[in-house]
Amino acid sequence: MNIIDRLRSIGPGAMVAAAFIGPGTVTTASVTGAEFGYALVWTIVFSIVATIILQEMSARLGVVSRHGLGEALREQFDSPLLSYVSIALVVSAIGIGTAAYETGNILGGAAGLEGITGISAQIWGPVMGICAAALLWTGRYKLIEKALVALVGIMAISFLIDAIVIGPDLGALAMGFVPSVPEGSTFLITGLIGTTVVGYNLFLHAGSVQERWTGPGDLPESRADTILSIVIGGAITIAILVTAAAAFPVGTQIGDVSQMAEQIEPLAGPYATVLFSIGLFAAGFTSATTAPLAGAYATAGAFGWDTDLKSPRFRAVWGSILLIGVVFSAAGYQPVQAIVFAQVANGILLPIVALFLIYIMNDRNILGEYVNDTAQNVLGIGVTLVVVWLGVRALYSVGQNLGVF
Repeated sequence: MNIIDRLRSIGPGAMVAAAFIGPGTVTTASVTGAEFGYALVWTIVFSIVATIILQEMSARLGVVSRHGLGEALREQFDSPLLSYVSIALVVSAIGIGTAAYETGNILGGAAGLEGITGISAQIWGPVMGICAAALLWTGRYKLIEKALVALVGIMAISFLIDAIVIGPDLGALAMGFVPSVPEGSTFLITGLIGTTVVGYNLFLHAGSVQERWTGPGDLPESRADTILSIVIGGAITIAILVTAAAAFPVGTQIGDVSQMAEQIEPLAGPYATVLFSIGLFAAGFTSATTAPLAGAYATAGAFGWDTDLKSPRFRAVWGSILLIGVVFSAAGYQPVQAIVFAQVANGILLPIVALFLIYIMNDRNILGEYVNDTAQNVLGIGVTLVVVWLGVRALYSVGQNLGVF
């Protein structure tokens, strides 16, 4: 299969990329590039490798077992107490978490449209929410997948062209692939990894691959889709960081991505600003669509509900998540307390889910000959240790903000 055929076969992996390249990633990469230049490019490379390792396992679980991660988590425990605890964790971290972040996804995409049209983001926010709801309501997986793949392509074109036009320092960029930890960069390193290695994507991937592929014979295509899509996602994130690094003197602190659009226009022309706004819209819309979908897959799987995209319960979950995002975006309000709760819940859940994923990927009763080999287990455990560190950091950061520490 040549590269053109590979690109044409992109599917569930692109949905994962669409999910992790949201306004949060655009903001974090922009802030990082402005403050530390190219020095932390290596962090994105690590994040992409880590994401591929975990997402490949999740996709393999879905393709081989025909189970989502939520279903596997619920069914693994004989103890009703442990089963209830696992359901509570999944619903809290994934369901409520995606609802909390949905406002930011919608407002981020709406900010991109405001940059193009001049119409307020508070008007565009509900419009985006309605469009995302209409797409999901069709219940047609292939249509949803194609729309998200197209938007990932738009993001790639927009952000990569900006990065090239603005003229990065190639020597400094090359040095950015060499790991280093500049003073004061730990928080942003944590942020870059945390916005890429996303817990709800493990649920999204295990569910979505079942819509695309039918069994173990499709594993090579699924694996190629995962690797290629996530690498493209990583290239987009690097392009955003590179654009910021070239646009601002090292050490510049920016508050939001609107400063990026203002800064690149005198350097690369008005078309660069428009491209950046288009990319920001695509990032917001894709995340605003995939977050509710991931929340629905996780919640339905945890409760043992039907995960058919046209199922009333499935639609009720993603509809509730979208509605929360639309209401808060229309009011121009970001639910800070809900986001803090989501950070705490995800900080606890992500390491647990990663460990459980590795555990279940060694269960021959579920996966037969397709269990993890030694190398996959070693890599998975290594990534999980980093995820545990991220979780501890996130919890500590939230504790500091709340005055607990």
